[in-house]
Order: sequence, then structure tokens, then C-alpha cells
Amino acid sequence: MTRRFRPILPLLPLLSSLLLLACSSSSEVDEKLKDLPLPQNWQDSKQALAVEHNWLSQLNNPQVHQLVKKALATNHQFAMQAYALEVSQQQLIVSGSQLWPELDLAFRSGRNKDNQTDSYSNSNSINLNLSYEVDIWGKLSDADRMSNFNYLAQKSSFEQHKQQLVVNVLTTWFRVIEAEKLLILYRSRVRNSQQNLAIIESGYTSGLTAALDVYLTRNELNNELTRVSEQETVKTKLIRQLERLIGEYPKGELLVNANLPLLTNDIPVGLPSELISRKPSLKASWYQLLSQDAGLAYAHKQRFPSIILSGSVGDSNADIANLLSGSSLAWSLLGSISAPIFNAGRLKANEEKARFELKQGEQLYLDTLYGAFSDVENAITTEKNLKQSYYTMLAAQENAKIASALSFEQYQSGLVSYTTVLDAQKRSFEAQTTLIKIKNQLIANRINLHFSLGGDFTTPSLENEAK
Repeated sequence: MTRRFRPILPLLPLLSSLLLLACSSSSEVDEKLKDLPLPQNWQDSKQALAVEHNWLSQLNNPQVHQLVKKALATNHQFAMQAYALEVSQQQLIVSGSQLWPELDLAFRSGRNKDNQTDSYSNSNSINLNLSYEVDIWGKLSDADRMSNFNYLAQKSSFEQHKQQLVVNVLTTWFRVIEAEKLLILYRSRVRNSQQNLAIIESGYTSGLTAALDVYLTRNELNNELTRVSEQETVKTKLIRQLERLIGEYPKGELLVNANLPLLTNDIPVGLPSELISRKPSLKASWYQLLSQDAGLAYAHKQRFPSIILSGSVGDSNADIANLLSGSSLAWSLLGSISAPIFNAGRLKANEEKARFELKQGEQLYLDTLYGAFSDVENAITTEKNLKQSYYTMLAAQENAKIASALSFEQYQSGLVSYTTVLDAQKRSFEAQTTLIKIKNQLIANRINLHFSLGGDFTTPSLENEAK
């Protein structure tokens, strides 16, 4: 068989011009994003010591470390993120395979009947097919680059989800402790109200106190009993929430026995410029932006011709034993060029769509960046104010306790009314409640500050066990 080849020299100028046009497309990410004006220091902190890693090790309670390990191993939403990362990694392999030739083996066997001669015949064939798209414009490379950046973005998002899970476990654990401390306080309030009621009812029986004081005390006792019941509900719900985080719901057997530590020491917050390379959510946003940039390049090059080389070698024979005998092997080698001519503006619209998505991604990155800066600033400011509030409320609590004891003594001496006693006890109770809540707010804000700074919480042993 004689094969005829058509000259392709007339196409060379056209292909050369298209190649230059395609290769001229470069990154369209705004250059200003690579050199943004960043603050030199945080507003409410002048120290620039490096951010602490392994900050979880500062908590000495073994239970909280065990809860974190369980959460990383069994939390359902975190497992979903792990599978999403695996999906992204497999997609990376899929996109990378487009850069390589595709080789298929096809085998076919059949038996036919000729009705005119009433005879039967066998047909067998085997073919090895090769197909390869020449990445002359770099289109397939852009697709592979897009998948690479998507994978890096997913990997950073996975790290962000891991840190968020640890933060959720810690804050919920401390909320359970806070709920228990408040429950103890409320129960002590019940006992105090019961003692007051016994004293006042005894005085009423003796004619020393008025009936109004008895009703006021009974009302106060009922209020305290209601508050205890509500707080028990709050604690139970928080324990269930914690069990869900560690993948043990609905056992309802989790017991938490710890105190709220007082965190007043300063933590190193580093420099604002370091946040970009340290915080996983910022890295994920940047990688996603680069992926959109590669997607724009891919959409642009979709408008250029595709060059596909294909080859085939095979054999066909009535006797399956004689396949690939060598004497009857047939082969073919083809090259094809396909170029879009009319598609009602679909390819151009896809390119413009990718360009607008890139611009949208730039704004999302800026919003994520400055939001991250704002989270750190707010956490630093909040910690500073909470420390001041704690010490002022500590003094208020002591004064309120003394005032409550004095008011009851003066009431028994007939110097003040019982409403004065209730008011003093209410102030003492509110001060003690507020002090417990401020301690937990300090802890929660400290955890969120570590999270906002992007410092890694994981100790080497914890990281290995989580795997």
C-alpha cells in the first residue's frame, strides 16, 4: 500500500503565529497582590517574638490531650476533609496523565452466518492503539498546573480544618468546665436561700419578721432552683456537643473534672508580615487564586487548534491461534489538527468567565488576608481588656461578698429591709458568675489568638498518633 502525505508547509506560518499568540499569555494575577502594604507591628502589641508552636502542650491536663487525639481520629467532618484531600490528589494524577500518550489494547472475536451459502465464518482481531495530544500551546500543562494548585489549596484547607477542630474541642471542653463551675455556684445559692428561708420562717413564727420577707425568700429560692435546672440542661448539651466532636456520641458518659486556669501571661504574636506564610487559610486562598489564574490560561488556549497524533498496530484472522503471526500485521499512523471555527461565542465566554472568576478570587484573597489581620488585632485587644476586667471584677467580688454578709447581719438586727439583703446577694452572685465567665473568656480568646496566628498546635507525638 502506498501512503500519500500532504505537505504541511503552508500551515507553518499560521501555526507559528498561533504559537506565539498562545505563549504570550502570562499570569494575569494583579502584581500589587505580591507586594501589599502590610503593617509593621500589631497595634496593641509591640513585641515581635516568633509565634509559639506546639502551644497545646501548655495545657497539662491529660484528658484534653486525649480528647484532641480522639477528635483527630474519629471526627466525621474532619474525615470528610481528609477524603476531599484524597480526591484532590487523585484528580492531580488524572490531570497529569493528559500530558502522556494513551495506549489501549482492543480484542474482538465473533462468529457470523452467511444466509445465502448457509456457511459460518469466524472473525478475530486485536489492535494496539496509541493516541497523543501534542501540548504545543501549553494548554494541558495549564490544566495540570491548575490541578496542582487546587491540591495545594485543599491541603492547606485540610490543615485549617484540623486546627479549627482542635479549637472547637478545647473551647467546648472549657465551656463544660465553666458550666460545671456555674452549676456548683448555683447549687450553693440554693443552699444559701434554703438557710435564709429557714431563718426568716423561724423569725416569722416568732413574730420577728414580716410575711413579705417570707414570700420574697421563697420566691428567691424558686428562682435559684430554676437556675440550677437550666444550668444542668446547658451542661448536658455541651457534653453532647463535645462527644460529637470526638466521635463518641451518643454515649453520654463523658466526665470532665478540671479547673479553669487563669491565663494572664503574654504570648508572642510575631510580625504581621509572617502571617501570610504561616496561616493555612491564607495559603489556601493564595493557591486557589493561582489555580484560577491557570484556569484562565487554559480557557484562553482552548480557542487554539488541537494537534493529535494517533497510531495503531494490529492483526485480524479467522483463526484466533494465528493472530499476531507477524505476516499479516497492519499499522497506521495519523496526525490531525482540529480548530474551533464557530461555537456561538462559547469559548470566548468561558475565557471571560475565567477572567472574572480570577478577579473575584483576587478580592476574596484580599478579604481573607485583611480579615486574618483583623482577627489577630481583635484577639490581642480583647485579651488586654479581659485581663483588666478580671482584676476589677475580682475586687468587685470580694466587696460584694462582704456587703452580702453585712446586709444579712444588719437585717437580723432590724437595720435594713430584706430587699436590701436580696439586692446585696444578687450583686455578690452576679460578681461570682461574671468572674467565672471572664476566666473562660480569657481561655477561649487565648485559644482563638493562637488559631488566628496560625501557630501549629501539634506536638510530634500527637501528630504521629493522629496518622
